[in-house]
Amino acid sequence: QVRLVESGGGLVQPGESLRLSCAASGSIFSIGAMGWYRQGPGKQRELVASTASDGSANYADSVKDRFSISRDNFKSTVQLEMNDLKPEDTAVYLCHANVLGPAIIWNDYWGQGTQVTVSS
Repeated sequence: QVRLVESGGGLVQPGESLRLSCAASGSIFSIGAMGWYRQGPGKQRELVASTASDGSANYADSVKDRFSISRDNFKSTVQLEMNDLKPEDTAVYLCHANVLGPAIIWNDYWGQGTQVTVSS
């Protein structure tokens, strides 16, 4: 079993910054894609940013000039640095990881989510 634990959400004003962190633990042989999704009120879940094991990253168009994703393969962690936050960034942010386990099968895992609220 694999567990993803997120931290770093909160309430900020427009223009401020937040840093989200996610740590994976459990029966992990390897992690492929690891990143962040979000789900705003009344909206579908959407990709925010994701990074492959080689460090390459992709971003949603709405955040690519403001957010930065990084990962530490040794620690099985991923971070999301969010700058110049806007009210439309308000959402529950969920950590995602595609994990190779002992059965040599890739599975998707999700964290419980952390709330980010941007409001003046």
